[in-house]
Amino acid sequence: MSSELDITFHNNLFNELSFLIEQSKQKVAVVANSTLTLLFWQVGKRINEEILNNERAEYGKAIVSTLSTQLENKYGGNFHEKNVRRMMQFAEQFADFEIVVTLSRQLSWSHFLNLIPLKNHEAKLFYAQFSAKESWSVRDLRKQIATKAFERTEIANSQLTNFSPDIKNTFKDPYLLDFLNLKNTYLENDLERAILQELEAFILELGKGFAFMERQKRMIIDGDDFYLDLLFYNRKLKRLVAIELKIGKFEASHKGQMELYLKWLNKYEKQEGENEPIGLILCAESNKEQVELLEMHKDGIMVAEYWTELPSKAELEAKVHQLLIEARERIERNRIQRFV
Repeated sequence: MSSELDITFHNNLFNELSFLIEQSKQKVAVVANSTLTLLFWQVGKRINEEILNNERAEYGKAIVSTLSTQLENKYGGNFHEKNVRRMMQFAEQFADFEIVVTLSRQLSWSHFLNLIPLKNHEAKLFYAQFSAKESWSVRDLRKQIATKAFERTEIANSQLTNFSPDIKNTFKDPYLLDFLNLKNTYLENDLERAILQELEAFILELGKGFAFMERQKRMIIDGDDFYLDLLFYNRKLKRLVAIELKIGKFEASHKGQMELYLKWLNKYEKQEGENEPIGLILCAESNKEQVELLEMHKDGIMVAEYWTELPSKAELEAKVHQLLIEARERIERNRIQRFV
């Protein structure tokens, strides 16, 4: 008996010490990563200053080549000329050292290497801040850049202006469902089945904080059966999120259907301490004017488009530009109406 207790005590002690060691290793890794990133920023900044002060192009080329060779010989491959030039770009593009200090606590040098090639400065900061906030891995970051999350968030911000910031920042429009491998024509249940099969990817597209609750949620109302396509819970918003998938364009009747679902969920499923449920209707086309006239936001309902493939860069930029123009015009109309 004593022997068994000794073994149990020993195992418990071993597990406790293992936890402490692993926790410390993680902290050391974070500190080491942050220190290395800040070092690379300082190296890049110092070389940039030297080149700028000298004002000779040929001097700049020579000093980068010479310094990188010397540093690589003494400190290893991290200081290869190509990497040193990345450090210089890093210090130039992320000029605010305090921001770099904050980001370096969550982001690795590999994260920054994926941000440096981006041409849009706002996009760099968007991806950097969301990577830190949502704890994106380098793989997650690459996916978000590849699927143009920044541009699509710009579209969403121009269309979800009536929602509170916490809700607006949680949802995208349009959603990219390219992982579905669907053809140009498909049935609504095919879309739902494909999403459920790739639920992990779909939740990543929705954003952090979403937990899958139920598929084809059954609701009995006046003896009739109704089925909600997908039900999620968002921990940050503390709300149930009802999702309906529509193959065609948005129709006004979709609002009434979603209102019924939300009222049922609010009555029978909402738990103490939770906020009222909200709804997301995913359509092939969102029909913005109908959505605006129906004032969907007052009932906690959002309408977003989904894409099964990305448009060209030019098409996406044109869409963002047009939506921003429409948003400005809408704001101006509202301003004039207030003074009439």
